[in-house]
Amino acid sequence: MSADALKKAVAEAALAHVPRGEILGVGTGSTVNHFIRGLATISEEIPGAVSSSEASTALLKDAGIRVLSLNEVSEIAVYVDGADEANHHLELIKGGGAALTREKIVAAASRTFVCIADESKLVKALGRFPLPVEVIPMARSYVARQLVKLGGTPVYREGVTTDNGNVILDVRDLTINEPMKLEQAINNIPGVVTNGLFAMRPADVLLLGTSDGVKTLKAH
Repeated sequence: MSADALKKAVAEAALAHVPRGEILGVGTGSTVNHFIRGLATISEEIPGAVSSSEASTALLKDAGIRVLSLNEVSEIAVYVDGADEANHHLELIKGGGAALTREKIVAAASRTFVCIADESKLVKALGRFPLPVEVIPMARSYVARQLVKLGGTPVYREGVTTDNGNVILDVRDLTINEPMKLEQAINNIPGVVTNGLFAMRPADVLLLGTSDGVKTLKAH
């Protein structure tokens, strides 16, 4: 089964977690794109969605789904998004698509966070995938020096500007034994907007596309 087929299968499985008649949160990425295409089949039952990126906003509108700003809603029932890595505690690394800040905000505002990914994303320990950090442009060099002190090797993601007008540092060589502690430490560096660790707000449900079908993992 191809990687794309696994993504499509898990995206379709996520439709069962979408409550009808409630506001939905929608993330960003190739797996989520399949999910948005699935949403088009039930668009009449979705009163609106909050999107984490300009790219997803465009796809949602094409699917006939009304896009709302987070400031227009009091709560999001379910947030569906992918991940670059996930561990068995459902802590994640996200941000390969540079939408991590908006993704983190929408996840925080949601009652339930459903993560969709193929089985290659499940790891014992986070950190093989470089950790994205969104940074205010003027602080890039300063933040990079602080990340080196934390044991990482930051690499400037050239040619990328986030939807918020900031830049991304991808941090390699990190051993992430305590994801929540590291998430807080990086966020405390002046100039950091946020980082791609989703440990303080992990997923509630992880749907994994595997060659044996879609598997469901839940937070303990």
